[in-house]
Amino acid sequence: MIVAFSVAPSGTGRADGSVHDAVAAAVRVVRDSGLPHRTSSMFTEIEGEWDEVFDVVKRATEAAAPFGSRVSLVLKADIRPGYTGELDGKLARLEAAIEGS
Repeated sequence: MIVAFSVAPSGTGRADGSVHDAVAAAVRVVRDSGLPHRTSSMFTEIEGEWDEVFDVVKRATEAAAPFGSRVSLVLKADIRPGYTGELDGKLARLEAAIEGS
């Protein structure tokens, strides 16, 4: 399964509304997990089995929590049993389709 998620605290008290410290704490959890992952400006994608992926998402959310009075979690999952390597595989198929058109 691939999960794309984003965590952000609110009620940070920061005048500029920045949440980069909280996001950095969450991304550290993902990187330390050892699971395949990718972070962009809006989401972090992580690939693995259901229990291990959701454990990482939970711990990443908890890591962001101290930075505000509440945390928002946005999550999208691609559940495709029997497939691995799809974090890169889906992109490779997309690029091949673009080049072929």
